[in-house]
Amino acid sequence: MKKRHLMILLMLFYVILLAFIHDAEAIEAPQRQSQFMSYIKLGIEKTLNMEFQNANAYLQKAVEMDPDNPAGYAYLSMMNLFAYEMNFDENIRNKSQASMLRYVEETLKKGIKRIENNNADSQTYMVMAVAKITKVNWLVHQKRYVLMAYEASSIWEYLEKAREGDPLNYDIYFLTGEFHYHIEHLPGLTRFLSSLIITSGDRQKGLQELELAALKGNLHKQLALSELSSTYLNFEKQPARALPIVRELKEKFPDNYNYAFALGNVLSELRRFEDALAIAREIDKKIQAGVPPFKPQLQPRYNQLMGRIFFNQGDYVRAEEYLQKGASKHISLQCPSSGMGVPASGNDCDAHKERNKAEMYYSKALDVEGGEGVAQIEARKYLKTPYVPSPMN
Repeated sequence: MKKRHLMILLMLFYVILLAFIHDAEAIEAPQRQSQFMSYIKLGIEKTLNMEFQNANAYLQKAVEMDPDNPAGYAYLSMMNLFAYEMNFDENIRNKSQASMLRYVEETLKKGIKRIENNNADSQTYMVMAVAKITKVNWLVHQKRYVLMAYEASSIWEYLEKAREGDPLNYDIYFLTGEFHYHIEHLPGLTRFLSSLIITSGDRQKGLQELELAALKGNLHKQLALSELSSTYLNFEKQPARALPIVRELKEKFPDNYNYAFALGNVLSELRRFEDALAIAREIDKKIQAGVPPFKPQLQPRYNQLMGRIFFNQGDYVRAEEYLQKGASKHISLQCPSSGMGVPASGNDCDAHKERNKAEMYYSKALDVEGGEGVAQIEARKYLKTPYVPSPMN
């Protein structure tokens, strides 16, 4: 009888212990997921501030915490693409490139395995799209357009499945918004092919999706704000809407020189020339002092900024002096406004009624690597119709 009572007590103890372990795991799982996402978010933020070693450390922690989750590998691929684009050291660029390609493949391998178990996993589809987009951006730099088209073919399918799985995953709208908005601005044949391979362009829808991601996104909120600031300034020609966003980004990510240059350009377009010149002087001071990551290779971009400020002031002599310096060297390819100094020089020549010289600069802008950026769109526009300074200039 005693043995029987003992067995019953042991069984009860075992059941209670199992229940306790189950409850502990149920509590621990959301905490682990929250910590995992925190590492991912910190990795993205450090990437945007060009702190690539710290970004890598946080993202590696995410991978160590959940090695089967493709998200860690996807954002490691994105971080390495940023490092590849933003670095001037060829050895670092080559290492970043190799890591980027490796992490893209790892993301897709882990992602495919994961969705075999859960075909409605929104987050997995989204990060697979992030990895694919990362590779496509790299292929654009390499001018490998056939392979780019092949890689791009599955991106929209991933994004649609991500949205079906969770329509309230607002990070998705950063990616769909980029496609909708920028496909609309591609030249004829490229736009047609992109519509066949990915999706049709839709400027208004794209803008709305970017704004939604910037307002409600989690992982992609800062990326969406960055894209919006560039869109408002360079495509929508609404610098006043770009200003508060760029100010916020520059304050949050002070080591990312792209936001300093963007703020200078925004202030110049708003004709706040003293403020724009103050930003330019701040940039030049850091370049001359060698404050990382403000390296001497940024000097052409500084010259472009100064040229643009003087151009908007109507001081074409000083504008030409700086723009010639900026256009005479190979423009840093990592900046969103890559090559903008070249069409700006064309604008300057049009302002001086030197049409042949202006056409030369616009044609030169079309040859800048990276193919379909703001510089190329501006160049095509002014090759068709000469630039005419506004009455304010």
